[in-house]
Amino acid sequence: MSRAGVRVGVGTRFSYDGEVVEVVEFASTQAGGEVVLKDGRGRLLRLAVKELLLSDRARIIPDGPGPASDDPQDVAAVVLDQLDDAERERVLERAAHVREVLTGFRSGSEELAAVGEPRAAYTTGEPLESRYAAKAAELGVAARTVKRWVAAFRRDGEAGLVPARSGPRSGHRDAEPWAEAALEVMVEHTGQSKPSRKMVIERARARLLARGFAEEDLPSRATAYRLLEDLERRHPTFRLSTKRNRDIASRPGGVYGKLRPTRPGEYLLMDTTRLDVFALDPVTLQWLQAELTVAMDWYTRCICGIRITPVSTKAVDASVALYQAFRPRPAGPDWPAHAVWPEHGIPRSVLVEATALEGPMRGAASPALVPETVLVDHGKVFVSEHLTSVCRRLGISVQPARLRTGRDKGPIERFFRTLREDLLQALPGYKGPDLHSRGESPEGEAFFFLHELEAIIREWVACVYHHRPHTSLVDPGVPGLRMSPAAMFEHGLARAGYIEVPRDPDLAFEFLRVERRKIQHYGIDLGARRYNGAALDPYRGLLSGERDGKWPIAVNPDDIGSVYFRDPADRRWHALAWEHAPGREMPVSEEALEFARRLAAARDRFPDDKAAVRDLFERWNLGLGITRGERRMALRLAREQAALDLPEPEESVAMLPSVRRLMADAAEPQLASEAAQETGDDDLADDAELVELEDDSDFYVDALEDV
Repeated sequence: MSRAGVRVGVGTRFSYDGEVVEVVEFASTQAGGEVVLKDGRGRLLRLAVKELLLSDRARIIPDGPGPASDDPQDVAAVVLDQLDDAERERVLERAAHVREVLTGFRSGSEELAAVGEPRAAYTTGEPLESRYAAKAAELGVAARTVKRWVAAFRRDGEAGLVPARSGPRSGHRDAEPWAEAALEVMVEHTGQSKPSRKMVIERARARLLARGFAEEDLPSRATAYRLLEDLERRHPTFRLSTKRNRDIASRPGGVYGKLRPTRPGEYLLMDTTRLDVFALDPVTLQWLQAELTVAMDWYTRCICGIRITPVSTKAVDASVALYQAFRPRPAGPDWPAHAVWPEHGIPRSVLVEATALEGPMRGAASPALVPETVLVDHGKVFVSEHLTSVCRRLGISVQPARLRTGRDKGPIERFFRTLREDLLQALPGYKGPDLHSRGESPEGEAFFFLHELEAIIREWVACVYHHRPHTSLVDPGVPGLRMSPAAMFEHGLARAGYIEVPRDPDLAFEFLRVERRKIQHYGIDLGARRYNGAALDPYRGLLSGERDGKWPIAVNPDDIGSVYFRDPADRRWHALAWEHAPGREMPVSEEALEFARRLAAARDRFPDDKAAVRDLFERWNLGLGITRGERRMALRLAREQAALDLPEPEESVAMLPSVRRLMADAAEPQLASEAAQETGDDDLADDAELVELEDDSDFYVDALEDV
């Protein structure tokens, strides 16, 4: 039997730093044993025995055969683990026969001898050849087979008695060339429509015939189908969707790279998705699709910014979501205490209760953070000059994700799925994630307005999502602990010892688009609109000192009622009002005003902006938009809040019965029990609100009849 050990002494050879050396002398010193080595050129080298045996620079050269780590066979644990119970029983029975041949005892030890052992044919006095013949006659096999068992047992123990497994399930001698050809065809269809198995088999057959293979060398059709099942694991083509197959094919060959945040605010993920639920336009009273823009802190999974818009998301909308991370919106007036964050974003666990000092006060709907790095995709709203210049000005690094690689922003993609499965699919107007999941008429059920849908999502995030444990929020030092985003924020603050907070609330104006205009005696002209304000008095008729003599004006394209001017003397921002702003009924966007002018010009030869906006309101209030562009502008016009206004109290939708039931079902157990008490069957307040909701729906029916 070969041995794993090698005797180290004088004459033992080693490979040291790529050269063959031989031990010529051993010596004992106070520091331990040492050896003297001689290389092929006669040079001597003195080393410690520990260095020679444990260093990666030295490797022993055995002088005889024996086991090695690079042997082609698998280790015993791998071989035996492949066996089922019946196969394992057969291997153990065969090992007992081999031990009886070698020792006369099935257990291999005289101390564990069974009754009647050793039998006469297997005593130690019998020649080995006669024992081989006796065992072969007993089992009905050839003596050569018994000898092969004995040799394998001496070499590898029980693992050597495991029958050798065949290669591919096909059993065909030319299965490997056919599999390579079929895999080539499957890879070529990665970016194409899904092929059938029959087509792949035929194309692989044609390629092998063209390469010189004979027809009899190719596997049968049944074997080819079995081979395709194995190839499907290597390159999915038939079972999954084509989009999923492309994602799998684009995986890197090595280990996935991943950013690992270490504190709150280090990485902020931003993305936009189309919501799978319809909402009502408060102007036209027709259903619409909306887009959700979200900013998420990667370390805590806290949602720091939410922006819901009609389908046409703009760069300013992404800037608004980023701005909310700087200055969070206020919490709802009826939100539970656990869903409200302190105004400055510090966890309440390190503060004195604010109500004990100043009485009840409203907090924020999300924590306040200044991100260090923003991760975005390649959408135009995220890589626009508007957003990138603001981030550069505020010292925020913008890191784009790889093209068509959703796993680079995995947490926020998972949030969109959680939002759909836990909230949106329980709301009226839910249409499903794709065409195959769509109901018969989901738009007929929608009754939430756009701002109400945003309020529902905000409240669900604050009350449920931020306080539900996530499997990905863990502390490596406490195995098994799962934390919620709110708890992870406190954990991150304790771990890092600080958070980044905005230094100036007026930094919000940095997110606005800038236009350069001259200041006239009557104010400034911007897009055929006139703006004026007291802040312009010291600069009327003056040039700015720049090359063009114009002054920078910050413009909010979603609300042209006012623009913003920074006084160069004190560097403070001032609002300049549009001359027709007092007569408007709601915020007006730039594209809405342009459309109003076109409508007015088609009817009057000399229209003015005031009359054009008035006619536009009348047209949309009657629901008479005739094109998709008109309808899209009407949706943006229906927004109740400007793009970057300071936080104002939101209209609460928590009292709607369907939302109350949804919050109660999705909340934590203790929160759900409290909600159940508030929404009982005998609750008179709920019945009154239900009647009021029915009255409102009758009002909308009448309004539609007027149309």
